[in-house]
Amino acid sequence: MNEFLPSCPTIAIWNTDCALITKIIKLNSNIQIMNPEKGSISIHTENIFPVIKKFLYSDNEIFLRELVSNAVDASQKIKRLASLGQYNGETGELIVDVKFDEAAKTITISDNGIGMTAEEIKKYINQIAFSGATEFMEKFKEANDANEIIGRFGLGFYSAFMVADTVEIQSLSYQDGAEPAHWTCDGSTSYEISTGTRTTRGTDIILHINDESTEFLSQARLQDILDKYAKFLPIPIRFGTKTSSEPDGEDEEGKPKYKSVEVDNIINNTNPAWTKSPSELKDEDYLAFYRELYPYSMDEPLFWIHLNVDYPFNLTGILYFPKVKNELEIQRNKIKLYSRQVFITDEVKDIVPEFLMLLHGVIDSPDIPLNVSRSFLQADSNVKKINSYITKKVADKLNEIFKTDRKGFEEKWTDIGLFIKYGMLSDEKFAEKASDFCLVKNTDNASFTIKEYYEKVKDIQVDKDGNIVYLYTHDAAQQDGFIQTALNKGYDVLVLDGPLDTHFTSYLEQKGGEKVQLKRVDADVIDKLIQKDEKIELSLSEEESKKALEVFEKAISRQDMKVEVDALREGDLPVSVTIDEFMRRMKDMAKTGGGMNFYGSLPDNYKVTVNGNHPLIKRILSASDEEGAKLAKQAFDLALLSRGLLSGADLTSFVKRSVEMI
Repeated sequence: MNEFLPSCPTIAIWNTDCALITKIIKLNSNIQIMNPEKGSISIHTENIFPVIKKFLYSDNEIFLRELVSNAVDASQKIKRLASLGQYNGETGELIVDVKFDEAAKTITISDNGIGMTAEEIKKYINQIAFSGATEFMEKFKEANDANEIIGRFGLGFYSAFMVADTVEIQSLSYQDGAEPAHWTCDGSTSYEISTGTRTTRGTDIILHINDESTEFLSQARLQDILDKYAKFLPIPIRFGTKTSSEPDGEDEEGKPKYKSVEVDNIINNTNPAWTKSPSELKDEDYLAFYRELYPYSMDEPLFWIHLNVDYPFNLTGILYFPKVKNELEIQRNKIKLYSRQVFITDEVKDIVPEFLMLLHGVIDSPDIPLNVSRSFLQADSNVKKINSYITKKVADKLNEIFKTDRKGFEEKWTDIGLFIKYGMLSDEKFAEKASDFCLVKNTDNASFTIKEYYEKVKDIQVDKDGNIVYLYTHDAAQQDGFIQTALNKGYDVLVLDGPLDTHFTSYLEQKGGEKVQLKRVDADVIDKLIQKDEKIELSLSEEESKKALEVFEKAISRQDMKVEVDALREGDLPVSVTIDEFMRRMKDMAKTGGGMNFYGSLPDNYKVTVNGNHPLIKRILSASDEEGAKLAKQAFDLALLSRGLLSGADLTSFVKRSVEMI
C-alpha cells in the first residue's frame, strides 16, 4: 500500500481496505523507464485547490502534520512488511526528515519507508474520492473546520496545496526492480509523472511554498508546529538545516550560494511514558514525563493515573493531578488528545468529563480518528464510553489513596478537594463514588467524610423540630466571634471557604436528607440558628423594649439595617449584625453564576439584634439621651467591626469616639 494511504490499524486519512496491501505486494514491479506522462487528476470538478486554499487558510499549519504523519505511516509499513516476511531487504534506521530552504522557498518531507511506484502514485494520488463537484460542495457546506474537511474528503496529502504553489513527489518503491517515479502538480487539475531521481527506498515530498505562506520558511515556525504535532511520533523525526560558509556556485542573479548542511536533531520522543506498561515505570519516570509535557511548570503533580484499556475500546494515557489550591482556574489546554501518538487537539471537553478539565496529561486512542469535528466528538459512542471510563478510573484511584493512606489523602485535600467537589456537583455517577472519600473540615482542622460528620453532630446540633443543623463559616478569621459563640455552646463549625462551596453547601443539604440544614454562623444569633425547646425570658418591660428599639434605630439610621430587640442570654453580645441565610445564599450563587440574577440585584439586608438581657442595654436606657445614643452607636459599631463591615469615615469616627470614652 502506498504511504499516503494508511492501513486500517493506523490513522484514517483515506478510507480504504486493508486487503489492498496484499494486492500491492503482488504487483508486477517490472516498470520500464517511461516518457513523461501528463494527465488530469480525477476530481470531477473544475478545480478544487482554490477551494482548499481559501477555506483552510486559517488552519494551514496542519499541512505539516498530515505530511509528516504520512511519512511515519510509510515507515511503519515497511517495518510491518519485514516482520511478516514480505520484505526481505534491510529496513535500516527508519527516520523522517523535515528540511526547508529559505532561498529556494521549499520544504521537503522525506522518509525511507515503503515508497510508491508510478502506477501507485497515479492510482492513489491522482484520484480523490469525490463522485462529483455537486456532492463535494454540498458536504463542504456542513464542514466546520480544516480538520473536518480534510478527514471527511480524503485531503490529507492535498493539504500541501494550502501553502504550496507546486508540489513534487520523488519516490522509489520497496518492490524488487521498481523504478523511481517523479510526480509534479502546480495546483491545477493537471499533473506530470515521469522517471524519478531517487536512488533509495522511500519518498520525498517537496513543497514549493507560495508567497502567502513564507512564514513557514522559518526554523522557529516549523519547530513550533513539529513540537505541537510530532513531539511523540513513533518514528524519529529529524528537523533542521543550516547554511555552511562553503560556497556552492551562484544563483540566477549571479550571487554566491552556500551549501545547506543537515542538522542531526531528533525532535521527538518515540517511546513516551504512556506507551509503556505501568510495571516498567517508576515514580521518577512519571515525573520526568510530566516535566517533558510541561517544562515551565513550577510544581510537581500530586499523583497520577495511568490509563490502559483495550476493550471495549483502545485507550492509553496518563492523567496528572496538579496543585490547584482554592483557585478555580479551568485551564482547558492541559490535556492533550493523541491518536497513535499523533497529536489531534487539546480541546477534550467531550472526551474528558468537565470537572476533570483541571487535570493535566495525555490521552491516546486509535478509536478517535485523526481528523475529528466537534459534532463527531459529541455523537460518537466510543467518546462517551471513554468519558465514563475516565470518570470511573479517577474515582477508583482517589478511593484507593483514601483507603490506603488516609493521612496523606487529608494532607492533599487542599489541592484535590476542588476536583472532587466539582465532580460531585457536575457528575452524578462520580458523586456516588466520591461520597465515600469526600472530606469536610472543621475549625479545628479535623477531617471527616460526609457520613462521619453526620454521626458527629446528629445528636448535638439538633433543633426542636428534629432538624440536624450543620454550622459553617466561609471566613473563619472574620467570623471568629460567631464561631466562638457556637463553640462555647458545644457546637462544631465547618469551614466551607472554597470557590465552589456556595454550591456545595446546597449539595450537602440536598444529599443529607430532609432533616439536614446548613446555616452559616453569622446568619443569626446562635440560639436561633439551632432553636431548642427552652424559652429565655426578656428582662425588659414592653415599654423598655420599645424605647431600646427607638434608641438603636435612631443611632443606626440605615435603610439596610432592620433592628429588633430579642431575649438572649446575658452573656451573649449586646448587639449582633447578621444576614439571612436564604437571601445571602441566593446572592452568593448569583455572584458565582448560579442563575440567580434576581437575587444578585437586590441590596444586602442585615438584621441588628439587640440583646435585651445584656447589662449594657439597661445602662443605655438609664442614661441621658445624648449618652444613651453614643453608647448605642458604639455598641452597634463594635458589632459592625466584628464583621468587617466598618470602614472609611465610620471607622475613623468609631476610633475617635472610643478614645473620648476611654
